[in-house]
Order: sequence, then C-alpha cells, then structure tokens
Amino acid sequence: MYSTIFPHVLMAFAILRWRQPVPSFLRGLDQEWLSDVQEFLHTGLPKLIFIALYAWALILLVNFITTRVIKVAERRDTLGHASGAQVRTLATVIRATGIVIVAFLAFLQIMENVLHFNLGPFLASAGVAGVAIGLAAQTIVKDVLNGILILIEDQYNVGDVVTLAGMTGTVETMTLRKTTVRGFDGTLYIIPNSQVTNVANQTRGFSVSTLNVSVDFSANPDQVIPLLKKIALEVRNEPAFKDIFLSDPQVFGVDSIKGTEVIYPIQIRTLARKQFDAMREMQRRIRLALEEYNLLPGSPYRVLSGPTQSTTQSASTAREAEAAKAPDPTMAKPNETNPFTAE
Repeated sequence: MYSTIFPHVLMAFAILRWRQPVPSFLRGLDQEWLSDVQEFLHTGLPKLIFIALYAWALILLVNFITTRVIKVAERRDTLGHASGAQVRTLATVIRATGIVIVAFLAFLQIMENVLHFNLGPFLASAGVAGVAIGLAAQTIVKDVLNGILILIEDQYNVGDVVTLAGMTGTVETMTLRKTTVRGFDGTLYIIPNSQVTNVANQTRGFSVSTLNVSVDFSANPDQVIPLLKKIALEVRNEPAFKDIFLSDPQVFGVDSIKGTEVIYPIQIRTLARKQFDAMREMQRRIRLALEEYNLLPGSPYRVLSGPTQSTTQSASTAREAEAAKAPDPTMAKPNETNPFTAE
C-alpha cells in the first residue's frame, strides 16, 4: 500500500511546481493510490482506533486495580499490619510492568493488522537479537533478576529506611531494575538492583539504642545509677512514649573510665525508628538532674590529682636524694702512694 505513496507525491509536485505533463508511467497510479486510501479508511483506521482504545482501556484497568491495592495497603498500614509496605511495592512494580507489556502488545497488533507487516521474521529476528542483547547486557538482566528476588524475599519495601550500596535513606520508588533512595539531606540516589549485595533495613522489628551518660569521677556510682534508672523509667511511663517502648530501659552500671570521665550506658528497646524522641527527652531530664544533684560531667582529657599521685612524687624525690648522697666511684681521686715502694 505504502509503496505507491512516493510516486503520487512526485506526480503532484511536478504538476503544481513546474506544470509539466505527467509521465505516462505515473498516470496509472492515481487509481491505485485512491483505492489504497479507501481501503485504509475502511479497514485500517477502524482497526487502529479499536487497538488504541483497547490498549488504553487495559492501561486504565491496570491503574485502577493497582491504585485500589495501594489504598488497601495504606489502610493495612494504619491498622498496624506489617505487610502493607510489601503489597504497595508489589503493586507499583506490577503497574509499571503491566503498562509496558500492554503498550508492546498494542504495537505488535498495529504492525500486523494495520500496517500489514509479517511478524514471523520480525519475531524470529527479535529472538536472536534478544539472545545477543542478553549476552551483551548481562548487567540489565542481573538487575531484573535481583529485583525479582528482592521482591520475593521481601528484603525492603517503599518507605523503609535502608542502607544500600553504602547509601542510607528512605526508599522512594522501586522497579525490577533499580531502586531510588532519598538521603536524609535530600539527595536522591539511584541504585541498580545488581549492586544491592547487602541490605541494612532499619525499619523491621525493633530498634535498640544506647545512651552513654558521662559523669565526673568524683560522683558516687551508688548514687548515680539509681538516679539514672529513675529518670529512664519516668520517660518510659510517659503517656507520649509508653506505647513505643518494648521493654524497660536498662542501666548497666559503670562501663568505662577515661581520665575523670565515668560512662554509665542506658539501653532502650523501642519500635523501629521510634527511639529518637524518647532519647532526646531522656537526655534533657538527665541534664537537669545532674545539675540538681551537683554532678559534673567528666572529661577524658582531665588528669586525676590525688593521694596516689602525691605519694608517687614523694617517693621519687626521696630516691633522688639518696642517689645524690651516695659516692660516685668515677669521682674518686687517684692513689698517691706507690704500691711497690710504699712511698
């Protein structure tokens, strides 16, 4: 059909531009061109419109189903179900993949039914080319396969705080080929799934945090430890924080001593990524309590001065005095008497 378009264009151009007589070999193409146009308007155009509308309806159906699934997943998140994020991630991937498949199938139907291309050789060539492209683009194939495994194993989902390929942030989108992570400073990282070899997911299960409290060496540990336990339990029983704690805070006692600094660790176990507000409130109350009880913070660079140091200095001074009184054999005078004549 389209092999006759070019001669008709030449004929029309010759008539309008130079007003030359039409060559005899072009005169018989008018009727063929008109019949091809009529055939396209009669059969090809309705098929094209039908295929386009059908593909558009399928895309709308995929969008509708995935949108409903995402809304259900968000409702499950509000009810406390842990699988909501996984369902939302799967729905997003299915929507993107489904739209691509529908568009590709619509393209094949247009090529075969409207443009009358023989798809047999095309598909055979596409198969051979697919093998060649697969061998050349092994990274892309690895991306897709690793993305499928990530979804099946539920390693992370959209909205999780993760560390992937050395980048830490919140997962914004995820496809079979790549994962986009938004850093805490606003930077967007695009990570191919083939580079995801280790996953550190901070939003699964619970979080454990340790607050190291520094108190001066002069403070009595038997007074500091009960005070820290009291403050930690007060924060744990606060109405704003009692629902996020999974157990009572633990004060382990004296952990280390550096200079005049004595470290008292406090460990808290909360829901995943919910420990920050509780730790800030706990630090605020510990600061006020240390001031109330006149307890100073320690310093790892401050040198201790006490009886042990003065005793050591006195002992070293006495040893130096005794060493000064002892005779030095190198300073002895030579013998003035001749040992042979005794003169």
